[in-house]
Amino acid sequence: MRITRRTRGRRPVSAVVAALTAGAALMAGCSTDGGSGGATGDGKITLRIGTFGSFGYDNKNGAKLYAEYEKLNPHVRIVESNVADGQKYWDTLKLRLSRNSGLADIQAIEVGYIAEATGPAMANKWVDLAKTGGADTSAFLDWKVRQATTADGRLIGLGTDIGPMAICYNKDLFAKAKLPVERTAVAGLWAGDWAKFVAAGKTYQKNAPAGTAFHDSASGLFNAVLSSQPQQYANDKGELDHENSPGVRKAWNLAVEAARSGITAKLRQFDEKGTWNAGFKNSRFATVACPSWMTGIIKDQAGPANKGKWDIASPPVAGNWGGSFLAVPKAGKHAEEAAKLAAWLTAPEQHAKVFGVNGNIPSTKETLASATVQNATIPYFGDTPVGRIYSEAAAGISPAPVSRYDGQVKTFITDNGILDIEQRGTAPDAAWENVRKLIDDKIDQ
Repeated sequence: MRITRRTRGRRPVSAVVAALTAGAALMAGCSTDGGSGGATGDGKITLRIGTFGSFGYDNKNGAKLYAEYEKLNPHVRIVESNVADGQKYWDTLKLRLSRNSGLADIQAIEVGYIAEATGPAMANKWVDLAKTGGADTSAFLDWKVRQATTADGRLIGLGTDIGPMAICYNKDLFAKAKLPVERTAVAGLWAGDWAKFVAAGKTYQKNAPAGTAFHDSASGLFNAVLSSQPQQYANDKGELDHENSPGVRKAWNLAVEAARSGITAKLRQFDEKGTWNAGFKNSRFATVACPSWMTGIIKDQAGPANKGKWDIASPPVAGNWGGSFLAVPKAGKHAEEAAKLAAWLTAPEQHAKVFGVNGNIPSTKETLASATVQNATIPYFGDTPVGRIYSEAAAGISPAPVSRYDGQVKTFITDNGILDIEQRGTAPDAAWENVRKLIDDKIDQ
């Protein structure tokens, strides 16, 4: 998943205070969204799992893993609560953790928040999954395990996916804009430099079909560029240092250029009104920064009418945007059973099934290297060698240091900085100053 979904990453709101208010309302008015179920009248226990974005476990559009687990464990009933907006999800989860109330038995955590989840204020809120549930921790990528390990060595989350980067593009729109459509030639437009990607967008706009833009959002471009940088929000010590980060500076400058040059559709990714989702179905934009989990979103939102119109090209520079974990709160009523379910959902066999349906790139070493992934295609994308493209991108990932504030800072920069420039014409210097004030006011460093 993940953006933050999912996003997975990914999934911001305009301010953390607003999100907390909304989260409190969710707690008061939506009891099915959280809280561990007890034994039911038929003797089964209900395990609730809270997710955001598209994890690919569900029985409707996913790999039907819940149904499979329930068949293997007849005493268990699984109920998933899914929220589109990952920032709102996280802020609500933090509030519930502080109260030890309203929590699902399993809670997904996006990588942008894992440092906060493993930090001093939250580390003791979670079950140690290295000791409970039977997970094979050696199966995961080493850096994925390190990200979810507390200072005293407890593993609070099991890896779901990672987010190796590509660019997804609409072949029909590229053809109408007189750009190449074959994926190798498309990748050649921007190979090695995100600035070339922006330049390709300006070329697209010269012959753009009416009502379309080259890219979906400047904020999405910011996240994509930053995902490929060795320094992002944190310094080598894991301390927030976005003001001095060359990666943030590069991503900001390119996103601002894209916003001001008119090559974006000026959309907010994962917006609650569904305008961004509708943009896929209505072909409003020709490209989207495409970490592996984004392929599932495109399939679901562009819909059957656009099957075969989207393709995937290599990114300008390899990067990792997103990826998540499953964690088990100690306050849950069925922590031991939940830990078993989390271990099963994140085992290599299940990673392979999710990838086959949703395209989420696994964080288990065996699955990532398997022929199942390497040779995989996704029917929605035709004969595109999805597995090869993303596994090659994954091989180039060198995770940047993460601070406990990364997720919040990302939200402020994208929603209260770049989006203001893109949608309201705010001057870049003024937008950055607004971001600085929000960070100073809202984050206790």
